[in-house]
Amino acid sequence: MDLLEQLETSLHYRFKNKQLLIEALTHKSYKQPYNNERLEFLGDAVLDLIVGEYLFSQFPGFDEGKLSKLRASLVNEEGFTRLANHVTLGNYIYLSNAEENNGGRQKPSLLSNAYEAVIGAIYLEAGLEQARTITVRLLEAVHPDMSLDTLFKDYKTTLQELTQAHFGITPEYKLIGSRGPDHKKEFEVAVLIENREYGRSVGKSKKIAQQEAAGKAIELLNKELS
Repeated sequence: MDLLEQLETSLHYRFKNKQLLIEALTHKSYKQPYNNERLEFLGDAVLDLIVGEYLFSQFPGFDEGKLSKLRASLVNEEGFTRLANHVTLGNYIYLSNAEENNGGRQKPSLLSNAYEAVIGAIYLEAGLEQARTITVRLLEAVHPDMSLDTLFKDYKTTLQELTQAHFGITPEYKLIGSRGPDHKKEFEVAVLIENREYGRSVGKSKKIAQQEAAGKAIELLNKELS
């Protein structure tokens, strides 16, 4: 079984047009007449629709605010990177030697973009229903107990994994202050890595503030590491 067939097995989908899959996996550094940026653009829009529709049907009691919060925690670089890692997408991306030597196969930006491009390619070849089936299967495999609480927990877990991998330490959460009456108190928390602040947030509990600060820190770290 060649590499592309391994990926197709992980996706539970066989491409009729193998060149379309190759294009979806081709980073611009590979210096071909094509790359995956256009398919990435398409896949981003397709995933936004699929995830939004999925959350709408799965959480009938949630209002727009909660649904938007859930979608925002899934439809982003970190969320797509987790889905990409589930199918070991980094093993299949076509990169220049320089980009590969620079850790390109582990870069969240590359993995996220390639995942979007692959879904865009599936949508082009097989339509929305096939793209939806694959995306929902991966979502449910990566998030078996999807809720606001579990997705927020993922922020802290993901940040700890990132900081341990790149700095050899765990992040520090510092309570900056609190405000408001006891029945309506808000807490401001900052997250520090090597004594540098990477995110700050205010929440109705220290836990919520920590989780949202961790989400901001992940976004900043991913930009710095990409």
